[in-house]
Amino acid sequence: MQDRATPQKDAYALILEAIDSHIYKPGDRLVESELADRLGVSRTPVREALQRLETQSLLTRDGRSLIVASLDHTQMAELYVVRGTLEGLAARLAARHATPEEVAVLRDMLAADEALKDDPEALSRANRRFHKQIHLASHNRFLVQQLDLVHRSMALLATTSISAKGRGGDTLREHERIVEAIAAGDGDAADTALRAHISEAFVTRLKLDAAKVEAAQ
Repeated sequence: MQDRATPQKDAYALILEAIDSHIYKPGDRLVESELADRLGVSRTPVREALQRLETQSLLTRDGRSLIVASLDHTQMAELYVVRGTLEGLAARLAARHATPEEVAVLRDMLAADEALKDDPEALSRANRRFHKQIHLASHNRFLVQQLDLVHRSMALLATTSISAKGRGGDTLREHERIVEAIAAGDGDAADTALRAHISEAFVTRLKLDAAKVEAAQ
């Protein structure tokens, strides 16, 4: 029974990771047989993983096929509202509950990420790790679960806002303000800094999308 459960979990996690890392982008078609070959598992756990991802609205139907879902403008705006609120709460709780060791890890991340500011893809991955560390430092399992769901939906955005010119350096400076507020135990400042960080990311993404529309005309 355990042997059957393991590949099911692996198939789901691997497909989710492929979506999160934009190996599969919004609009891409996911074919059960191709995924099974790629993951090295039977088609049954792949089929169950795809059904689970469809239930979570990460995949959608296009006729009889499943494709990676995409977010329209309204959905994206709604997602950022929820993300800003929950992320701000996580930072506020982290300022109250983070251990010195957790703060040290955040500071180490800041230092290491300086070398990535001109590499959008690498910095995007580091950004996700940074935010996850704040979620964990909140020491609230229910909030962490909700933020995991939000960040899964963020994977449906085809590009990262960090790819905008100059955004890498701005992101790191915003991260520094968040960490310093958490380290100082200032929940209000941590909440405000993280909400501002999410707001700036949203503004950047809107500008990127507007530029794409203009270029297509």
